[in-house]
Amino acid sequence: MAFQVIDGVRVWGEPDAGALSQAVTCAQTGNVVQALLMADHHKGYSQPIGGVVAYDGQISPSGVGYDIACGNKAVRTNLMAADVLPNISNIMDQIAGTISFGVGRNNKHKVDHELFDDHDWDVYKTAGDLKTHNLLKELAHNQLGTVGSGNHYVDLFVEPVSGKLWIGNHFGSRGFGHKTASGFLNLAAGREFLAKAPGEHMDQPPVLLNMNDELGDMYYRAMKLAGRYAYAGRDYVIQEVLKVLGAEADFEVHNHHNFAWKEVHNDQETIVIRKGATPSAPGQLGFIGGSMADISVIVRGKDSLENKDSFYSTVHGAGRVMSRTQAAGKMNWKTRTRSGGQISPEQMQAAVADFGVELRGADTDESPFAYRKLQTVLDAHHETLDILHVLRPVGVCMAGANEFDPYKD
Repeated sequence: MAFQVIDGVRVWGEPDAGALSQAVTCAQTGNVVQALLMADHHKGYSQPIGGVVAYDGQISPSGVGYDIACGNKAVRTNLMAADVLPNISNIMDQIAGTISFGVGRNNKHKVDHELFDDHDWDVYKTAGDLKTHNLLKELAHNQLGTVGSGNHYVDLFVEPVSGKLWIGNHFGSRGFGHKTASGFLNLAAGREFLAKAPGEHMDQPPVLLNMNDELGDMYYRAMKLAGRYAYAGRDYVIQEVLKVLGAEADFEVHNHHNFAWKEVHNDQETIVIRKGATPSAPGQLGFIGGSMADISVIVRGKDSLENKDSFYSTVHGAGRVMSRTQAAGKMNWKTRTRSGGQISPEQMQAAVADFGVELRGADTDESPFAYRKLQTVLDAHHETLDILHVLRPVGVCMAGANEFDPYKD
């Protein structure tokens, strides 16, 4: 057994005191079946990132978080990386020019999608009013296919054993998801959906809604809609990169890691909230990204006792060892300058270049030094998953430096 139990929380990897304290608070609040921490855990808002909480009949908007349905998609292309690498600089320029990165950015090309005919948009008329509905739907329409900032990316990978070129991305439901989360947190506190919420405390107990109540049902429907929206966005971005490459995909993996699922565990119906954690049921595939100078992997859940004990959950990435402020310094938004960071741009650029990566955008808060090594956290879960494909980044594209990122992870 690779996990330990601390104050009722099942913990994989080296316990982080701040994240563990948050997980214990979650474990002691509401109708909790089990609380867990994956090996990449670190502090988040209310529920830690890398935290998993299974509830009986309850759902937590703060547990799912502000970036509803953040997740990953990876595809294997029909190209060999060796045929692309001589032109990698030009290709990354094209990707950076084709895909919109950054907070609040709209897609240059408005994307029509059947998603916008979904009946669940009516939730926003009930939860708010027609103005709320129209505002969120327009925001979602404008931002479909944009990536955002923070740790969200579009990457090109080589699979060393096959030489194949892969594409991967990581982002969620954008401003639409953020406004959905803040809206339901407002409603839970008795405020109007679009009210300006007071700043929540990082370590406050989770906000819980009963699934049998109207508010809980509306949130669940809205969350699933945001999930379908995130899938549509990641699909669109992959297709745009395939066009840039003149390539086709012959294999894909796609999953959320900020979401709530209705699942049966130990013969009990539960709502499992994974915040920065990847579903890993037996046979289920997942794409787990490392830092910009580290491997990423395609994994498959094992049919093992330990995987069952993990509520079929695993890591979503390498996990931070430095906060954004520790790594990049404190930002003065008036002067757009940072001070006090532990990582310099020169250090980051050298590390990325040494790894053989063509980088576009990014700041030192996303440097390799801010993250654990992915293999370390995968090793902590070796009894729960098989690694099918190891991918090495050759091109990384993110939002530029000094982008304000309200969405965190």
